[in-house]
Amino acid sequence: MFLKQYYLGCLAHASYLLGDEASGTAIVVDPQRDIEQYLADTAANRLTIRHVFLTHFHADFVAGHLELRDRCGATIHLGARGKAEYSFVAMNNGDTLEFPGLRLQVLETPGHTIESISLLVYDKQRDSEQPYAVLTGDTLFIGDVGRPDLRASLGWTAAELGSHLYDSVHNQLLPLSDAVLIYPAHGAGSLCGKNISKETVSTMGEQRRFNYALQPMTREQFIAIVTADQPDAPPYFTWDAVLNTRERTTLDTNLEQVLQPLELDAFLALAGDGAQVLDVRHPDEFAAGHLAGSINIGLDGQYATWAGTVLNPSRPILLIASPGREHEAALRLGRIGFDQVRGYLGGGMEALTDHPELLAYTLRSSAPELAALMAGSVPPLLIDVRTSREWSARHIGGSVNLPLNRLRDQAAEIPRDRAIAVQCAGGYRSSIAASLLQQQGITDLVEVAGGLAAWDAASLPVASAPAA
Repeated sequence: MFLKQYYLGCLAHASYLLGDEASGTAIVVDPQRDIEQYLADTAANRLTIRHVFLTHFHADFVAGHLELRDRCGATIHLGARGKAEYSFVAMNNGDTLEFPGLRLQVLETPGHTIESISLLVYDKQRDSEQPYAVLTGDTLFIGDVGRPDLRASLGWTAAELGSHLYDSVHNQLLPLSDAVLIYPAHGAGSLCGKNISKETVSTMGEQRRFNYALQPMTREQFIAIVTADQPDAPPYFTWDAVLNTRERTTLDTNLEQVLQPLELDAFLALAGDGAQVLDVRHPDEFAAGHLAGSINIGLDGQYATWAGTVLNPSRPILLIASPGREHEAALRLGRIGFDQVRGYLGGGMEALTDHPELLAYTLRSSAPELAALMAGSVPPLLIDVRTSREWSARHIGGSVNLPLNRLRDQAAEIPRDRAIAVQCAGGYRSSIAASLLQQQGITDLVEVAGGLAAWDAASLPVASAPAA
């Protein structure tokens, strides 16, 4: 038996390949939608992927279960409470898959979602009676548990799922021995929890001691603590959760259709018809010149998460990328189910060389320049687009907090009769914000290059929010 973890940093997502060498069988758990790495590793180890498990219907990415079914003939397994358009084997509590060197046993662990399961992994050569590891999906993280508030739009309240989560933790997971390895589906940076560790594996003993949600408390206390202070969920989460229940086009098929270079006239015609223009270049390049009305979400940051936050998945998308990065841009959108790409601008920004009338620019200031502006007689309105928690901890004096995920909805409240400056932690989110505000017609705008990091580097003073 072997177990391999694959960690996708941009989505803080962990998936797993389990192999039984004696039978030549491989099982993939919570796969990402681009499946080539699983195929390469199983081929190298002379295994065939025969089963694929989803621990639940993930909200933050589209899983690769249909891709593995169509490519390998793998059987899809879901928790017994799952409902989907495609054929699957419903797994009840205690159900097993048995192989010569490996046993998988299902634990029903509802709470993050109602259909959530965890998988006990038995390495039969080590110990056929005691589990070696448990794949916990989004039920138990390292340092946290899965948030129970993401299914409100599907008919479940946070309190109802929180109560289920309490039972799952106390009746299914906490009874496991201290030595059992914990392998979750997400790590730090995921919005499926609020306190997830950067570590990607732990033991039940370590979690019993250090995980705040596993400490002794009543059901009511547990529900209160796991539902409080959760980060805002991006709007695409419900889209992806539903998409993971549906029969849909596979990633490879979609990429063949969407990765089409477009001449400038065709590109502009589609944009004029309402397509969203997404410029995925670095913020420095975007500021130096971009197609007016385009949105900047750089590939070198949390691209998929912010694309899912800012873009509408049901509207067409057009890409502007540095030549050679178009495939990456479309692939990473595909990982979150944003399949409505209609093509990319052939040649990238070179196609606009002879059309300066189509270009816009983002004025940028250094931290010292911003300090001078803020000290002037008519200072700009400084908008800090970081989260409220980040802003409360420390911020530039005189700034107002308007988190990026709420910016578009609240843009109408931003005054048009004074200069606006936008700032974040390091410049990635502020570039997205500046492009959104330009799209809303705010032109007296400056972006703070380097954000709060540059402010700190210049040894300029910061403030913090007063304690509540």
